[in-house]
Amino acid sequence: MQALRFAAALYRQRLDTVYHAYVRRDPLSRLHSKPGRDNPYAIYDRVRAGGDLVATRLGNYVTASYRICDAVLRDRRFGVRSAEINGPGAPGDALDMSFLDRNPPEHTRLRRVAQPAFSPRAIAGYRPLIERTVDDLLDKALSGGTFDLVGSFAAPLPIAVITDLLGVPDADAARFAAHGAVIGGALDGIRSLRHAAQLQQASGALDAVLADLLALRRREPADDAVSRILAAEGDQIQSSEILPMCRLLLVAGFETTVNLIGNAVNALLDHPDQWAALRADPAGLAEKAVEETLRWDPPVQRTARTPSEEIEIGGRTVRPGQFVITLIGAANRDPSVFSRAGIFDIHREPEADHLAFSTGIHYCVGAPLARLEAAIALQRLAERVPDLRRAGPIRRRNATLIRGPISFPVHAGQRTLAPR
Repeated sequence: MQALRFAAALYRQRLDTVYHAYVRRDPLSRLHSKPGRDNPYAIYDRVRAGGDLVATRLGNYVTASYRICDAVLRDRRFGVRSAEINGPGAPGDALDMSFLDRNPPEHTRLRRVAQPAFSPRAIAGYRPLIERTVDDLLDKALSGGTFDLVGSFAAPLPIAVITDLLGVPDADAARFAAHGAVIGGALDGIRSLRHAAQLQQASGALDAVLADLLALRRREPADDAVSRILAAEGDQIQSSEILPMCRLLLVAGFETTVNLIGNAVNALLDHPDQWAALRADPAGLAEKAVEETLRWDPPVQRTARTPSEEIEIGGRTVRPGQFVITLIGAANRDPSVFSRAGIFDIHREPEADHLAFSTGIHYCVGAPLARLEAAIALQRLAERVPDLRRAGPIRRRNATLIRGPISFPVHAGQRTLAPR
């Protein structure tokens, strides 16, 4: 009976979204549909034209304004309750994403446990592994001339790094990538009964791997993040909170980076002058290319907050239980903040901090690692595959909150050997 109620609510919601997206042309409904997957930025412009804070058909608010997004994300009176705006979840399958779904003081306590694994010293120590992994992946990918940038390069790289950081033995990169794509897609909400079953299977498979890892590290502690998290058990973190934290670090540790690399290469190949500039100065421009991608086409497109008290913002009164949907991808192209906001330019000098990793207390804990991985990946691609070009159309993931290609065929052309 519960499954029937879930199915009825799910398909009623999906039909309602389709109707409002294609018949009523409601901007937020279109963001949850194919137009939002293909080109959310045209929809963001419509939202921006409606004002700083626009009422939605469900009684919430949405904003494309950088100023409002930044203010909401920094204001501690706004908190997270993300599961409540994503529609019906699968029966018995409320996916706990640890401190990502928590407000202070729980958020503060749990984040403090995870933070040391992503300290500047810890991240710097991963540079040799990242460089070695990038070169090994390119050696294999370039042997055939034509390859899938995502499956052969952008996905295996962060999976290799985050599984090493956590201490996951013998990680299966392809399986982790598939599970991560399912879980990342579910952040938009469940799309179908099949998707619900896929989510349940993916989360169950990841949890089984992590449960085995936790049992191993309880018996045999090592120099890895999981062992350090376990060392805090009973003092800073409860036993029931450990597996959700490890799941969050694992999935977030590769989902952000794989989409960042995919979006960056897609933008560079769409702008030959920018690709030529990076090829001419890979070491000097790789980091700037990463930052411009994060501004221009970020992996995470939006998030939401709800206030703990009535708050006046953007000329509106937002009450507890109402959500402000902050369109991060739109804020990063706000023409009142960024000059030539719709232009991709890796020479851009910062005019404001982009919001690709959010801001405030929920600023992405893994941002330094994602930046380092993506910068090394782009630098090596420019150095070793200067003639990189498309070998077919990209296929985007079936999600709109997380943006990136799931398949990206490319041809290497002339290439060089890895430095050894």
